[in-house]
Amino acid sequence: MPISSTDLFDLYHSLSAPLLQQFAFPWEALPKLEEFILMLGPSLPNEEYEEVEQLVWIAKNATIAPSAHIAGPCIIGAHTEVRHCAFIRGSVLIGDECVVGNSTELKNTILFDAVQVPHFNYVGDSILGYQAHLGAGAITSNVKSDNSTVTVKDRIAATAIDTGLAKFGALVGDFVEVGCNSVLNPGTVIGRHTNVYPLTSVRGMMPGNSIIKQNGIPVDKR
Repeated sequence: MPISSTDLFDLYHSLSAPLLQQFAFPWEALPKLEEFILMLGPSLPNEEYEEVEQLVWIAKNATIAPSAHIAGPCIIGAHTEVRHCAFIRGSVLIGDECVVGNSTELKNTILFDAVQVPHFNYVGDSILGYQAHLGAGAITSNVKSDNSTVTVKDRIAATAIDTGLAKFGALVGDFVEVGCNSVLNPGTVIGRHTNVYPLTSVRGMMPGNSIIKQNGIPVDKR
């Protein structure tokens, strides 16, 4: 299964495109995300963005709840809504027209345009593609229980890529729908237009245009 940035994401829909284009695998961009945001933030047009506090750049037409906590470096795009009690921990690049919801926590993450993480989600060390959606309670798990480096496993080819990263959650392709209370285990890669059933534990590479059922095995969409 191809897993380059252009295989998974429409780069037109994120300010992160220049960063992602530098690497063979998208997860390689995650350790560089903080540095990239620090470079990008000051270059954003003043008529569209405001540095509301140190290292936090927010589009002037975004909606931010007073109870949301936003730590820099962070960029939040146009017409995005950050709801009550959201916790944005830093090194987060959020696109346009996104929803970051109640009690959702983000850390070292890229959200492409129109991503929705609206209810009780944790997204850490991950990239969510254009119009991806996490159902209530769905999370990305970004650390292995044995604290070894995260691998990306391809069950079909019976191969694995060691990312070299101690923390890496998931790559979620464009238009992916993840059902409520699902867990994307460390090193999960989901291709575009795939649906994940609620209460599913997902691990490794999953093809696009599939349905992932509760046994974690993908089947082609009919």
